[in-house]
Amino acid sequence: MSEAASTKADDVALELEQAIVSGELAPGTVLRQDKLSAQYGVSRTPIREALRRLAALGLVSFEPNRGVRVRTLTRAELREAFLIRAELESLATEIAAERMTQADLDELEAIEDRFAGLTDELRRGGRLAADRRAGLVTEWVRANHAFHDVIYRVAALPMVERIAKSARYSGSAVWAPSDAGELDELYGANERQHRALLDALAAGSPSGARALAREHVLSSGALLERILAQQLGSDNAVKRV
Repeated sequence: MSEAASTKADDVALELEQAIVSGELAPGTVLRQDKLSAQYGVSRTPIREALRRLAALGLVSFEPNRGVRVRTLTRAELREAFLIRAELESLATEIAAERMTQADLDELEAIEDRFAGLTDELRRGGRLAADRRAGLVTEWVRANHAFHDVIYRVAALPMVERIAKSARYSGSAVWAPSDAGELDELYGANERQHRALLDALAAGSPSGARALAREHVLSSGALLERILAQQLGSDNAVKRV
């Protein structure tokens, strides 16, 4: 593959990955190469390469006679993914704490302010129209990712970042369960933990930041698993979250 095609494949893979982890592309969605080629204005060669990269991350699967689909995963896979992410994200956060500049902290502060605002709107939005709530949840997921992306960027550990992000499951459908109490707990915990992480980073505390990052990921995983268990009952297959 030429360098230009490889760059296009990188761009397409990144956009598709974001669409999958934010929930815009739901589990089971068929990804057709001809449509993707037209959508991104590229030939099928970088599209095929982008899909192969997503398959390597476990985001999509190639199915005989069916094409490429956004994957589902089992509860065991979900649990393992959060364990992996907790260890790697805590490592990245520890390293980032030693490298944070004031500009980085200001960027995190701005993202956290937006995240907190979206969290507050979601927690007060019991009567929001379904389409508005879905859009708001997608914005919330993106703001959540943006906060952690700053930390990954500052840590400058590309392999750690790549593997950790492959275990990033946060499809927006999962963030709107019927149990409002569980949802409130999930949103509120995320906001409090982000703020504590920001404070530890601002204080230049690598060990404190690492511990908080690990706690944040594991508690989010445990609560998401509980919500999924309520939503899906005894079904062993769960949506990518």
